[in-house]
Amino acid sequence: MAETLKKGSRVTGTAREKLAEDLKRKYESGASIRALAEETGRSYGFVHRMLSEADVTLRGRGGATRGKKAAPTP
Repeated sequence: MAETLKKGSRVTGTAREKLAEDLKRKYESGASIRALAEETGRSYGFVHRMLSEADVTLRGRGGATRGKKAAPTP
């Protein structure tokens, strides 16, 4: 998506479907919601909603996890 959308402009009809498919493809290729929001000039919430509308299974949050430490190997 080379062009940035005008912030606050409505995206409807085929343009919305095209945007949703583009966001879906990029998200499933590993892009984060925040990166997609920055790229499109839209908010995190807008991108999140578009992905949800496109039936994308959203990834869990990253970062450190708190689990049992692995037993040391002898």
